[in-house]
Order: sequence, then C-alpha cells, then structure tokens
Amino acid sequence: MSDITAPTPAPATAQALPTPTSLRGAAQAAAARGEPLVVMTTLAGCPYCEIVRNHYLQPMRREGKVRAVQLDVRDRSGNLQGFDGQMTTPADQARAWKARFTPTVMFYGPDGRELAERLVGIAVPDFYGEYLEARLAEARKKLK
Repeated sequence: MSDITAPTPAPATAQALPTPTSLRGAAQAAAARGEPLVVMTTLAGCPYCEIVRNHYLQPMRREGKVRAVQLDVRDRSGNLQGFDGQMTTPADQARAWKARFTPTVMFYGPDGRELAERLVGIAVPDFYGEYLEARLAEARKKLK
C-alpha cells in the first residue's frame, strides 16, 4: 500500500462535513452565494475520504470558499430530500448517481444538474487541489 501524504497537516479539530436534509435546499442556498453545491460521497473508515474532507473541503468550507456536504453511501436510514423533491436516503441517492467509489466529489446547480466532471478517488494526491479548483471554476462558470 502506498503512503499518501496530504499537502497540509490535518486540522486539530477535523470533523465531518454536514449531511443535508434537502439537496434542493442546500443547492439553492449555495447558488444564492454564486456557488455550486459540492457533494462528497463518503464511507466510514475510508482514509481517502478523510484526506479529501480534512485537507481540502473542510478548510475551503471554513474559509467560505465552498458549500460542501457529504452523503454516506451506507446510510439507509437518513431522510434526504432529492433535487426532485422526493424523499430518499443518502445510500439510495448515491446509487442513483452511480457514485460507486468513495470519495466521489460532485458539483451541482440548484436544479440538480451536474456542473463539472466528478472527482473520483484520489488518483494523484499531489495534484488533487488543482483538480478540485479547476472543477470548481468550471462549475461556477456554468452556474452564472
């Protein structure tokens, strides 16, 4: 197994991203600020999810640079309102999106349309930040 090091040390108070109760509501709130909704699929114990969450999405979220949430691909009990207004679970939503790998980072507009290519896994950790910034720039441009 290869040693993957993140570009910055993990924050001392690392914590999970919020899980939305409504994707539509979360995306509308993000769009009102000119931002796409960034959704990461996650799995308990996934070390790559921790890297993406703690070294990229959570710091960007704290600085107000992104509106990011997470969905646990095994959560079959949580109530989640989809973009279409129908109730589902995080697990069923991830399956509907065909987000089979964790982490998968997706970028959505308020209508539920994906605005940029997904980031699936961490192929090249040294460049992950640049890939994320490029996808965010693409999503922001399409949001306008």
